[in-house]
Amino acid sequence: MQHFFRTMGWKTKYNIEFKGLKEGLHKFEFEVQDAFFEHFEQSFVDIGDIVVKVKLEKRSSFLKLFFNLKGWVELTCDRCLEKYRQRVKHKSELFVKFGESNYEDDEIIYVLPEEHQINLAQLIYEYVVLSIPVRHVHPKINGKSGCNREMLEALKKYESNPEENEENSDPRWEALKNWNNN
Repeated sequence: MQHFFRTMGWKTKYNIEFKGLKEGLHKFEFEVQDAFFEHFEQSFVDIGDIVVKVKLEKRSSFLKLFFNLKGWVELTCDRCLEKYRQRVKHKSELFVKFGESNYEDDEIIYVLPEEHQINLAQLIYEYVVLSIPVRHVHPKINGKSGCNREMLEALKKYESNPEENEENSDPRWEALKNWNNN
């Protein structure tokens, strides 16, 4: 039973209690670090340090959340396969409406009228993932690639000698290369 509370308790750090808040703007700040990512199955990220600032605009019939996140995550470079720190930042707005709805939207979520808080953990994780570029490559340092130089040299060697690579290819592929030439 104690394990259950430990695994559920981590999420409460990312709750915003909106019942009892006056109408208007309210500011919140959350830190996202390595332990946060452990709670998401098959997480795209394991290591990172991100600050998430949330402005909540409370109105009588809805809430509006403004997210601003900045920090870094550790990724594996697609080119040299070494770990590196990727800077991330993301801004987003989200409406929270009260009621039941089967309608799904990326910019609107619904909560039951009797709810008094909203948990932002899943949203924060999704915004972190959205902030990561598709291509993971070391950032340039003084105009030069930050990749592992030995790996770059090995890649150049294979790029410049395609005949050498073909000599080592599997002969079973030769029959398939001519298959479409009939």
